[in-house]
Amino acid sequence: QVQLVESGGGLVQTGGSLRLSCAASRSITRITVMGWYRQAPGKQRELVAAITGGGSPNYADSVKCRFTIFRENAKNTVELQMNSLKPEDTAVYYCNARGVVTTSSFRYQELWGQGTLVTVSS
Repeated sequence: QVQLVESGGGLVQTGGSLRLSCAASRSITRITVMGWYRQAPGKQRELVAAITGGGSPNYADSVKCRFTIFRENAKNTVELQMNSLKPEDTAVYYCNARGVVTTSSFRYQELWGQGTLVTVSS
């Protein structure tokens, strides 16, 4: 099965920290870009952070200096360390993978995880 599985969401107070994790299924051998998006109620899904296989990160302005994205290519995992959380960070966070190749040489342009809820209380 080709999928992304997220974990690590939850409830935290303003100023707190959370770490999100995402693991690709073992049937995936290569991913070009891995990242995190989020969708708050009534808003469009937006990019939070992404990272290439070479380790080049890209962050939304709203999370720069607070969030850090990590990637382990050998395991096809990506994590998001979120510090100094604010109520406006409350959203469902989705793991994203682009340029996916499987062990059967199938290619997927893009995959999404099921989402994990992050709630920051004021």
